[in-house]
Amino acid sequence: MEYQLPKTRCLICGSDYTPRGISKHIHSCIKKRFQNLIHKDVTYYVLFIHPDFTKDYFLYLLLEQNTKLKELDKFLRAIWLECCGHMSAFFHGKFNEVSKDYRISQLDNISRGIIYHYDFGSTTELHIKIIGKYNGPIGSEEKIVILARNSQPIIPCDECGERPAVEICTECQWDGGGWLCEQCAREHTCESAMFLPVCNSPRAGVCGYEGEDREIRTDKALNNFLKQLKKAQQ
Repeated sequence: MEYQLPKTRCLICGSDYTPRGISKHIHSCIKKRFQNLIHKDVTYYVLFIHPDFTKDYFLYLLLEQNTKLKELDKFLRAIWLECCGHMSAFFHGKFNEVSKDYRISQLDNISRGIIYHYDFGSTTELHIKIIGKYNGPIGSEEKIVILARNSQPIIPCDECGERPAVEICTECQWDGGGWLCEQCAREHTCESAMFLPVCNSPRAGVCGYEGEDREIRTDKALNNFLKQLKKAQQ
């Protein structure tokens, strides 16, 4: 089998798109939702986030203007990164650290976006860019809402090449392999203690990462926000 990147679902309208198609669709879809608003007291920012090594993993997020970077840090840890409580930081350019007390509105003039590092040993680097902003209603309880997220890539087993990988042998990763299907994982010669699960995250197979915080309810947050938009249109 070959590496596959399934279509991504727009969580606003429920339609499926290719990764390239979703980038075009998000703007038009959310713009429709912000039309005919009576109250336009707050600015909402659309962020595109992806790791430095690929755009196969990505997030489109909507942030209320007063959302602080420390809140974004907490969110990214929960959905993509947290394993062992590592340190993290935001940067403008390579070396200019940005305070986590900054609000997202304070980054409005940084056209090239910012860089985020989680773990300064086995670092996961994310690129964050503001790609749109909209005036919306004040008083929403949801400060960070997921608009779209990549579907989990289907990665072939490195040993049989016939089935999708479900485990990662972190020992074999050093030799450029380690992605194992369920059957090959059972027959693999390395200790199972070296295995980590295949996750929909750019940190899959790194350090002790085993998947996102199951407490995250992306559907609930989005539904609450859309209800708030409807009220502002009445």
